[in-house]
Amino acid sequence: MITGPSGAGKGTLLQELLARRNDLEVAVSATTRARRPGETDGLHYYFMSGEEFDRRVEEGEFLEHVTFVRQRSGTLLSEIERISAKGKACLLELEPTGAIAVRDRVPGSVTIFVDAPLAELERRLRERATESAGEIDERLELAREQQKLAHEFSYVVENDDVERAVDELEAIIDHELAGKLSAS
Repeated sequence: MITGPSGAGKGTLLQELLARRNDLEVAVSATTRARRPGETDGLHYYFMSGEEFDRRVEEGEFLEHVTFVRQRSGTLLSEIERISAKGKACLLELEPTGAIAVRDRVPGSVTIFVDAPLAELERRLRERATESAGEIDERLELAREQQKLAHEFSYVVENDDVERAVDELEAIIDHELAGKLSAS
């Protein structure tokens, strides 16, 4: 699981990592938030109404789900099964509370906290221009709280240089996959 505050660059690092490797795949999350320009249902997210999300939670279809800045998101169990059936290692991009929930539910899961200095998080969020000033302020306040949780995770990767951070992520994944293979 890859986690960290908004603006830490989780998505950027994952894109770079996936460009290097074909043995990994990121689970597509489900969300109740509105689709942003350029996003495709089933590729970037599974976009669903609050009612559908609630129904699927009730039916036990989620590995984890959280409410984050007034929107709900979660990981469908069917995504994990889809990726595993391809023989690939499944990566989850989660917010920290969801990552902790999965860590506690799935023994042996590996958690990686991606972080960046608060000033850099703010710059990235403002540059991204997908949220209002108020929403950015909320995300920054939340980021301060989330950074306090970094010690809860297996690894912490500082995303101050994309190439170096991707190299570090890849080394962590190689180490963890090698350990799982030798244990089986």
